Amino acid sequence: MTAKIINGKEIAAKKRIEIGEEVKQLKAEGVTPGLAVILVGNNQASRTYVNSKQKACKELGMYSLLIEMPEETSEEELLAKIEELNGDPKIHGILVQLPLPKHIDEIKVIETIIPAKDVDGFHPINIGRMMTGQNAFLPCTPYGIMVLLEESGISISGKNAVVIGRSNIVGKPIGQLLLNQNATVTYCHSKTKDLKLHTTQADILVVAVGKVNFIKAEHIKEGAVVIDVGINRNEAGKLCGDVAFDEVSEKAGYITPVPKGVGPMTITMLMYNTLKSAKESIR
Repeated sequence: MTAKIINGKEIAAKKRIEIGEEVKQLKAEGVTPGLAVILVGNNQASRTYVNSKQKACKELGMYSLLIEMPEETSEEELLAKIEELNGDPKIHGILVQLPLPKHIDEIKVIETIIPAKDVDGFHPINIGRMMTGQNAFLPCTPYGIMVLLEESGISISGKNAVVIGRSNIVGKPIGQLLLNQNATVTYCHSKTKDLKLHTTQADILVVAVGKVNFIKAEHIKEGAVVIDVGINRNEAGKLCGDVAFDEVSEKAGYITPVPKGVGPMTITMLMYNTLKSAKESIR
């Protein structure tokens, strides 16, 4: 048996067409969704991400504002800039590209963005709303995973879901979103005693650890849905995930590849959140 590939690139393209249509309708009502991205310092990976976010805005007809600040920007200056954007009616989403220089407190920065413009879904108020199943901006990567499952016709209710990884950006929120859809959720991490004991019980396995080919065929049960969030480079410099794709795809029922799996969904859901914020701003 060979797993069905969950093609994130195709699903993201389909979602973007829907988002683009809604942007057109909103613009006809006189509202252009606007996203402000703040980039502090000159981290090359961050710059690449920011460029793709701007490109996506342009393709979808959204207003995009890039604010570049030097590495030595003080925390006060950054917070003042965020406060200014909080009050700018043209801006519906504010995103501060992480990581930030060491002298700036990431938590303070996230908490300064008002929840109504927190399109990354990292503000404690949005996280609290997500926990209690209320209307919230959901973190983009976990949200993208939920859309991949939905679009692939995979039911979640009553399933055993195992999440490997407990980051605030992916691991914790994806577990909560699966729980909100009535999955039985287990979190595994570096201190988990017998990983295989848990992973072989998983109907849905989400892997977000950042280790090349960490999950092998022996870790999964026949027919499982395997979602690979990892983006790594192997010794040959080739992009690969946390899952040993070739051997796991022989055993899984569904699997996301790397690249073209979860990755394309992250920016797509950021665009979706920006659109949602713009729609909510006129209600």
